[in-house]
Amino acid sequence: MATAAPIADNVKSDLSCAICLDLFKDPVILKCGHNFCRLCICVHWDQNGEDYGYQCPVCRAEFSKRTFTKNYVVQNLVTKLNDLGRLGSTPASSSKPVKLDDDLSCDDHGEELKLYCHTDKRPICVVCRESRAHRSHQVSPVSEVMNDMKIEFKVRGMELNWQKSQCVKVINTDEHTKSEVRIRKQRLKSKIEADVGALVQFLLDERDSLLESLDAAEVASLAVVDENLKMALKEESAVDKAIMDIHSCTSGKASFQKMSAIYNEVIHSKPFMTLEPVNCSAEFSEFSRPFQLIMWKKMMHVLHTMPQNLTLDPDTAHLSLLISDFDTKVEESHVRIQEPDLPARFNRFFGVLATAQYASGQHYWEVDVRDKGVWYLGVTTECSNRKGFVSLTPSAGYWSLCLQDRLYANDEDGRVPVADYWNSPRVGVYLDYDNGRLSFYDAVTMRRLYLFETCFDEPVCPFFSPGKNDPSSRLQICHYY
Repeated sequence: MATAAPIADNVKSDLSCAICLDLFKDPVILKCGHNFCRLCICVHWDQNGEDYGYQCPVCRAEFSKRTFTKNYVVQNLVTKLNDLGRLGSTPASSSKPVKLDDDLSCDDHGEELKLYCHTDKRPICVVCRESRAHRSHQVSPVSEVMNDMKIEFKVRGMELNWQKSQCVKVINTDEHTKSEVRIRKQRLKSKIEADVGALVQFLLDERDSLLESLDAAEVASLAVVDENLKMALKEESAVDKAIMDIHSCTSGKASFQKMSAIYNEVIHSKPFMTLEPVNCSAEFSEFSRPFQLIMWKKMMHVLHTMPQNLTLDPDTAHLSLLISDFDTKVEESHVRIQEPDLPARFNRFFGVLATAQYASGQHYWEVDVRDKGVWYLGVTTECSNRKGFVSLTPSAGYWSLCLQDRLYANDEDGRVPVADYWNSPRVGVYLDYDNGRLSFYDAVTMRRLYLFETCFDEPVCPFFSPGKNDPSSRLQICHYY
């Protein structure tokens, strides 16, 4: 037995975790062959994984992800070592009894409480151990129980530290998210205030200008009336004086000299003016125009993003599509058009591009889809495939919405249902090229239907498709000015 302790020490060393330096607890083995406690390696990777990646703490082998396997062999060895009475576990400390308290002794026998009864969960003395009450119970030395408690405390402390690190990480992330939300909200608030404020200021300026013009028209009209009224009042005064003079002469009281003077003044004077009321209309017909429509037309020039008057490019249209109405309407043709198969032309998918091409900025257009049971709308890159089968996925350079049995978005993982029922006559498409956003709207209510977020690395063109086998229906780009 003299060599038992060194052998046990070597075995314990082989069965100890390189991180916590204690016997393995729930051991796991990495791909490099080194073993650790499950909790120890998880905490180590949580604390160092972001900076150094997932590495083995012993040999520094790197792993692409957190991966390990439970080591049942090591777990069994640790269990057997514990069952052998923990050979090699600090024999020096076991030679000295561990006291729970200086004056703690058995009430029944007066002996020191050196043992612990696991069944009754209380310390007992050696005499109690031999008594009938504890003879069949599981009993361990108090020193071993305290050592086990310390190990459990240490493991629990590591668990709590790991849990605290997780809480701190969540708290920091959430605080950062709150800050980002506030900053993003403030940016959007400033943008809303600026955009709406510009429209409000434009309307206020237009209103003030119209009211000033109306006031000026009123002043000009009243000036003409006042001048004519002044002349009429002056003429009325002269007529009243002449009437009074005639009355004085005909009453028989005037002398010949006075009558003669009045006669020469009234009878031989120049005739009175012919007066007419001023023909000045008070209806202000110039200000009876449709001002809301006029303001809307003018407002187009102050909008950052105004509806685009797109036109279709016949050189890209499938040969079974008919382009009409000044290149704004596309529909399936009953006769295949005889045109050369150009490199940019769709030859299987019933599609057509717009002539516009965008590499920056914000752009919006609307498409009339009324009475259409099938349609495809979106944007595609300049170099996307247009020959043979066309994959309408972002990785293939297509971002689109489509209507078939329901409304779908064509995403990378397949069709994403957007709405079960569609009855709006128009679809709006909003492209924010610089921020990598493509949004689709119900153009009547301006309710957003779907949003693609990506990063455009080459110019894009609007594309349209009226679908196949849906005759006598069409897509038409809306023009508003």
